[in-house]
Amino acid sequence: MHDTPHDGTKAPDRHSGVRRAFAASLAGTSLEWYDFAVYSAAAALVFGDLFFPSEDPLTGTLLAFSTYAVGYVSRPLGGVVFGRLGDVIGRKKVLIATLILIGAATFLIGVLPAYSTVGVAAPIALVVLRFAQGVGVGGEWGGAVLLSSEFG
Repeated sequence: MHDTPHDGTKAPDRHSGVRRAFAASLAGTSLEWYDFAVYSAAAALVFGDLFFPSEDPLTGTLLAFSTYAVGYVSRPLGGVVFGRLGDVIGRKKVLIATLILIGAATFLIGVLPAYSTVGVAAPIALVVLRFAQGVGVGGEWGGAVLLSSEFG
């Protein structure tokens, strides 16, 4: 049963806030892990040929997987930067910013020209965008966990 304020309006439902925080955290984390999973498949199947052509296909595949590692290495930076921003400007705003960052980086990776088109700029751009994805995931994951635990 909800308490009603003296002016006759309904008091805010705490459970709806908890549900919204849970849904936002779940959606953000799910989307970001999905992006990471798709990237790993693309690194294994096509990125070696597109961005790291060489005589040896194994070398191209290993270089493609090294870009995958860049996303993991950059996560702590995202946690530090966006964790501090969450304290200053609010967790919800930071959650949205990290979702936009990872979405934009993922989109740009999808439309990135190959090595055959722009040369060495292609793998450099791939590494920079992968770094941005990792920063976004690091910031989003920490923020989502904290947002969920605050409502828990």
